Amino acid sequence: MKLDIIGDIHGCYDEFKELTVKLGYQWDTGIPIHTAGRKLGFVGDLTDRGPRSLKVIDTVWKLFKEDAAYYVPGNHCNKLYRYFLGNNVKILHGMETTVEELGKLPETEIERYKEMFIELYESSPLYQRLDSGKLIIAHAGIKEEFIGKQDKRVKTFVLYGDITGETNDDGTPVRRDWAFDYKGEAFIVYGHTPFSEVREINRTYNIDTGAVFGGNLSALSYPEMTIESVKSSMPYIAEKFRDVNPDRKQRTLK
Repeated sequence: MKLDIIGDIHGCYDEFKELTVKLGYQWDTGIPIHTAGRKLGFVGDLTDRGPRSLKVIDTVWKLFKEDAAYYVPGNHCNKLYRYFLGNNVKILHGMETTVEELGKLPETEIERYKEMFIELYESSPLYQRLDSGKLIIAHAGIKEEFIGKQDKRVKTFVLYGDITGETNDDGTPVRRDWAFDYKGEAFIVYGHTPFSEVREINRTYNIDTGAVFGGNLSALSYPEMTIESVKSSMPYIAEKFRDVNPDRKQRTLK
């Protein structure tokens, strides 16, 4: 199994395309396909905040239909799914950009994206267990004892991280940094919390390097465990990033 797992895209379609080309994918058919048979993996949060969320949805859905990618939902994906189902969700924390994109389309196109995303979401697992369990892709990560389980507690952890019940000033939840305590054998590849660079701790790899906040869009290649990144074109917002420092046992992420 050979995969290139891409961090949180958040509507940064141009960076996504640039990164896949850098990884050796060709777009001759309108979607990134690798001549050597490699597949793409996505840690979720395809949409919101960035400029081209719908184009990202369209591309990942087509890859999914071609069996050319593995996708897991993130918390933003879950919110968009509930929005498409007609649930009462707050259009906040970046969802405004996706709703604005949809609002510029005719009703038939909105319905097409709705059906597309619902199919992608409902057909994908909460987290991916790949390569005979040696590799796990989960949006916000997963504790060793949760692997193989699918209950509500696991869902909350996978989508939102190890939340404390407290909230930050911007309304987002305070989370414990679970990776410091991970002792499992499987490699865990995740995103959700933007770091200034890919962070490796205890066989866990956080590959969200804040593309939508002006950082990089990064990919981890498996089984090589190598990193490739492209610079974001978005404005840089320093306060959105966490420092990469494995020696500092920071137990909460604010």
